[in-house]
Amino acid sequence: MYIVAIGWLYVAMMMAIAETNIVAGAATFVFYGLVPVSILMYIMGTPGRRRRRKAAEAREQAATTQPKAAPSDPDAGA
Repeated sequence: MYIVAIGWLYVAMMMAIAETNIVAGAATFVFYGLVPVSILMYIMGTPGRRRRRKAAEAREQAATTQPKAAPSDPDAGA
């Protein structure tokens, strides 16, 4: 997924360099490069964020439902 984003940004940068002035080049890079890539990366990253959130919730749920075990050796902490 990252190689596609890098390739797209490279093409957008080449398009921006070919523009006639700095403002047009910056606008080309932002609107043809950064904005579409950032939207694409956000959308494509949604399943991973959802999995990480559910895993964190499951860990939190498991931590609250299981009581802490008492140490078997009372002198181990001394």
